[in-house]
Amino acid sequence: MSHVNTIFNQLLQILPRHQFDALVEAHEGDRYVKGFTCWRQLITLLYAQCKGHDSLRDIVTGLVAQSGKWYHLGLSGVARSTLSDANNSRDWRIYEGLFYHLLERCKSMTPKHKFQFKNPLYSLDSSTISLCLSQYPWAKFRATKGAVKLHCLLDHSGCIPSFVFISNGSRHDVTAAKDTGLPIAPDSIVAMDRGYVDFGFLHSLHKQGVFFVTRAKENMQFTETGQQNMPVKKGLITDLSVRLTGAASLKAYPEDLRYIVWHDQDADRYFSFLTNNFTLAASSIAAIYKARWQIEIFFKWIKQNLKIKSFLGTSSNAVMTQIWVAMCYYLLLSYVKYQTRYRFSLTALSHVIKEILMERVLLIDALSLRPDRAIIKAREPDLQLTLF
Repeated sequence: MSHVNTIFNQLLQILPRHQFDALVEAHEGDRYVKGFTCWRQLITLLYAQCKGHDSLRDIVTGLVAQSGKWYHLGLSGVARSTLSDANNSRDWRIYEGLFYHLLERCKSMTPKHKFQFKNPLYSLDSSTISLCLSQYPWAKFRATKGAVKLHCLLDHSGCIPSFVFISNGSRHDVTAAKDTGLPIAPDSIVAMDRGYVDFGFLHSLHKQGVFFVTRAKENMQFTETGQQNMPVKKGLITDLSVRLTGAASLKAYPEDLRYIVWHDQDADRYFSFLTNNFTLAASSIAAIYKARWQIEIFFKWIKQNLKIKSFLGTSSNAVMTQIWVAMCYYLLLSYVKYQTRYRFSLTALSHVIKEILMERVLLIDALSLRPDRAIIKAREPDLQLTLF
């Protein structure tokens, strides 16, 4: 099957090349560039993510070992200094833009969340990526520590990040959420922890027609305004309509809220939930907050499987570039998983791709799919992968 392109080339076909070229032109990424273009930089960084390489030397060595298969990638050779300079100087917003173009393709095929209600469901949270302050002085977090913070709005339909924002590690979660203006459609439901309990922020979501589910703080001052007329379920302790009584809190959120106390019998713990949704059953509210754990799993997965803890450069631009390319690779994996209806986990898929990245085999064969049932099909006459 020498006429079949490598698995890596088939993955690259998923990328929206025309939109990427437009981003490069808009940000003048290839200005004064002779050979190592932004596209070649992207290929190199994606190769590093696929193979798990976390140093310039490993990347170059790995590519040299596969030099006989370079021609179909458009690479003529990569020097460590060239890659380092590109990471430091090419605008990271090119790869941020690519992430959102790729996200649109992923959204069209992700499965719906498993709840019975039809509202879009999201979880909002952040995760800190520690850095050495002496090498990354621009990322000062504490007196002796450096860090950047990855803020994410996770879509439970497919468990893909629908919005990502990278900030300095010292930036508070709710401050980042307010300043960025989360792209959430009306009637959506957002689950978040107590770090986002800022009544001004919550009221802004309410005015947008967005429902939120969060934990109530223990010192929250309120008065009861009524009881919810809902079926009593096992585990439900309290289900009230309440009004805030603190002067500043009431000014920030001058409307009723729903206050639920729920007993989780499995963990033998009591949880106090706060929401502006008065329609769903209390058990559904508790289940929504429990599902928020998916974003914790997402952060754990990307830290264990993507190269976002050690970086190829020390500048802010190099770090941002590497993180955005890593997030693009996560979407590529998700796209392949849902497009091919791959039965196993995303981790298993990443391991398979790592092992056969430069092999000349159809991806549908590598994933052991029947061609007549695969959505990704080979095209004639060259039998390369058709993905869109």
